[in-house]
Amino acid sequence: MVTSLREAIAEAEEKKVAIGHFNISNLEAMWGIFNAARSLNVPVIIGVSEGERSFVGVRQAVALVRSLREEFDYPIYLNADHTYSFEKVKEVIDAGFDAVIFDGTELPIEENKRIMKQCVAYARIVNQEQHSDILIEGEIGFIGKSSKVLDAIPEGVDMSSEHLTKGEELQAFVKETGVDLAAPAVGTMHGMLRGGGNPKHLDISRIRELRAAAGVPLVLHGGSGTSDEDFSHAIEAGISVVHINTELRLAYRKALMLSLQEDPDEVAPYRYLKGAMQAVQHVVEGRLRLFNRL
Repeated sequence: MVTSLREAIAEAEEKKVAIGHFNISNLEAMWGIFNAARSLNVPVIIGVSEGERSFVGVRQAVALVRSLREEFDYPIYLNADHTYSFEKVKEVIDAGFDAVIFDGTELPIEENKRIMKQCVAYARIVNQEQHSDILIEGEIGFIGKSSKVLDAIPEGVDMSSEHLTKGEELQAFVKETGVDLAAPAVGTMHGMLRGGGNPKHLDISRIRELRAAAGVPLVLHGGSGTSDEDFSHAIEAGISVVHINTELRLAYRKALMLSLQEDPDEVAPYRYLKGAMQAVQHVVEGRLRLFNRL
């Protein structure tokens, strides 16, 4: 029987590894991620942001992930990535997601906490009524919003040490809201700079401090473009889940363009999309090997 996401994260933390979280917009990306995880026999989280959910479908995403979990008896989980209102959080909880992130990082901190507490309270009611274990993740520290290629650091993002999440801030946030997981700002950003990786190294000592202060597992957002060395040190310091999206989008797009160029007369999607699926699988395999020290 497949363990709950909470149990899978606890096991990852105990082993000093991290669960890979990869976003999808369609079925071939889902298969690419699942095939990669299954080839390595490690758990994996599928993420769908508000925009991705509007394209895939909220209940359809649940059905897809659940079908793979049940058919293959496999630890694959579904997370509602970056959700910006209580109403949208409620929607995915009701639909049967395994986890949801309320992102209130652009709100005043007290407003972030107020809505966050609403989300946690609602999830607890549903968990009790349905004997489920939906996790609620809170985010503190703005690192941008879009998983795309950027020409500059996003407006409003400051990765200098004084603007990263502080231990006392995170401790108060977790204590007041009751979140199950926390995503602090530690030196990453959403998206990738054109032609390269993260503009700075992660603050590893800060991650270690934050994990001790939080008392709950930590999630690293904006992982695309981060160096292998930084990932390894961050996981060792206390990161239990790592989000990757932009890297997959780039690999998918490049492979799809190549397929169409090589055979411009092909009209069967299952043929010209195969390369994109394999490209996603290749990227995910590499990241999962790193995150799981394989």
